[in-house]
Order: sequence, then structure tokens, then C-alpha cells
Amino acid sequence: MVVVASASPALAVGARYPINTQQVAAAVSRTGMEIAPDQVTLLSDVVSSTSAPHLTVRSMQRWGNQKMMARLECESSDQCLPFFVSLKVSPEAQGSPGAQPSLPLAFSPTPRHVVVKSGTPATLMLDGPRVHIRLSVICMENGATGQTIRVSDQDRKVFFRAQVVDSGLLQGRL
Repeated sequence: MVVVASASPALAVGARYPINTQQVAAAVSRTGMEIAPDQVTLLSDVVSSTSAPHLTVRSMQRWGNQKMMARLECESSDQCLPFFVSLKVSPEAQGSPGAQPSLPLAFSPTPRHVVVKSGTPATLMLDGPRVHIRLSVICMENGATGQTIRVSDQDRKVFFRAQVVDSGLLQGRL
């Protein structure tokens, strides 16, 4: 008697691509602060659902004498989670050797035009394959058109991620 074992096909898992220091350095450099990949330290392994995510610097602040901590995220929240990196800024890059770097205390990139503000009510349209739901929600973050923000129901018990469509109008998926 011959027994044949067959393996069941594996479920396809979405591919994950590591985010590297070159991608982070390019995103930071787009803000006007020239950074080389060797000046970037990823504080954890960071992955994206696409091989070339568009990274956005949300904030940077001083972190010791010659370092800054930057918070980055993918332009689309479906691609990666927000993450932090350390940026080494050498005194030589700031002037004479041995000089203390003149780092700003904090940095926020130029904000886009905010159309919804934190704490204000808005309408969230949730779309699924066969259903369309409209909810009254409260914005938990400021948001510009096209940006993904957190919102909650009126009781602040259920939270959603929603894309800003227009002033007071958000869109999400079921």
C-alpha cells in the first residue's frame, strides 16, 4: 500500500519589503536637511507593503548633542506603520571641527492646507462591496486633503483610519 501525502497550498501572504537607510535619507533630504544614508540609524526593522514607498517626515527633534530623532510614515497608511529613526548630525557638517552642532530644537515640515481640525465633527463614508455607511465622527487629528487621519465615533469608543476628502468629509473602507 502506497500512501501519498499532499501538502495543502499555502495562503498567499502579502509581500513585505524592508525600508532602508537610503530611502529614509532621501525623505529627510527632501525636507531641506541633507542627510547621508550612513547618518541614519533605524531603531527597529521597518517594512512596507511596496518596494518603493513614498516616505514623509512628520517631525524631527533634538536627541542628544549630535543626534536628532525623526518620525516618518508612508504617504499611504496601507503601506507601512509610522516609525522613528536616529539621525547623526556631525559638528563638521555644521561648521568648524569640535564645534557644537546648531541643531533646531524641533522641526515640523511645511504643513499642507488643513481642511479638518482635531476635535471637530465630520462625516465618515465607509464603503464596502455591497454597503455604504455614513457616520458622524470626531476628528482626532488635523488633516489635509488626501491625508489619512484617526477619527472616532461620537462616544469615542470606536476608532477608524479615514482619508480626508474635503472639509468635514472623510472616506474609509470596510
